[in-house]
Parts: sequence; structure tokens; C-alpha cells
Amino acid sequence: MSMASQISALQRLTVKELRDKFGEVFGEATNAGNRDWLIKRVAWRMQALAEGGLTERAQRRAEELANEADLRVVPPRERAVRIKLPTAAAPLRADDRLPPPGTIITRQYKGGTLQVKVLSKGFEFDGEEHPSLSAVAKAITGSHCNGFLFFRLQTKGGK
Repeated sequence: MSMASQISALQRLTVKELRDKFGEVFGEATNAGNRDWLIKRVAWRMQALAEGGLTERAQRRAEELANEADLRVVPPRERAVRIKLPTAAAPLRADDRLPPPGTIITRQYKGGTLQVKVLSKGFEFDGEEHPSLSAVAKAITGSHCNGFLFFRLQTKGGK
């Protein structure tokens, strides 16, 4: 089979078959998925193997250029490990819309009066602690809603 027919046969191969052919002619596997690139590389290598490749002069010149260039020939095997230095955590600032801990928030809802106690870290409703006003509102209504809107605390200080 002539070189031209072998190269034209590459056009009919799938990407997987081209990868296999790449491994065959280069002696190493590739995970490339670009079909055109694989065809060009395999065709070049097949021609180089059949016709002798670059002359010694061209190879020496390529080595000279590579020595002058700041190129990485082999990629690093291990990724650099980033060390995260401990940083002082900024103190969490309470939301301005919340009244101070110990305050009882009341709301009329479906004919009853709801009472929620503001704690230093969360809220107490019906004997249970909840992490947020939205969690309390969800426990009451059964669906997610904004706790500040539900308890009408849109203004600063919960007024």
C-alpha cells in the first residue's frame, strides 16, 4: 500500500482508532480527542518512519533552538500543594434587622399569636431551637419563605 493511500485511509478512522494508530506509530498513548490533529500527527510520523524523518542537520538545529528556548519538555508529575495559612476569622456581625437576644417577636397568624424568642445564636419557637428566622417561618408555614418578611422585620432593630 502506498504512503498516499495509507494517509487517505486515516480520514476514515474514528477518533478511538486514530488514538490506537497514534500509539502504534509513536510508541505511547495519547488522550487527544481532536481528530484533525491526530490525523496530521499520525500522517507525519508515518512519513517520517517510511522516509527517514529529519536530516541530522535539521535535528541539530532543532536541538539548538530548544536549548535556547525556555520550554518545558516534560510536564510536572505532581501538582503543587498550596498551603493555606490560618487567618483570623472576622467576627460575625448580627443582622441590623434583628432585635437584641432575649427579645420576643410576636406575630398574629391564622387566628393565633406566634411568639419567637431571639437567642444569641438562633431562635426558639415552640420549645425548639432554629438557626434562622426563615427556618422558623418554614416550621410554621410548611414552605420556605423569608423570615424577616414573615415576621415583618424589614427595618433596623426589628421595629
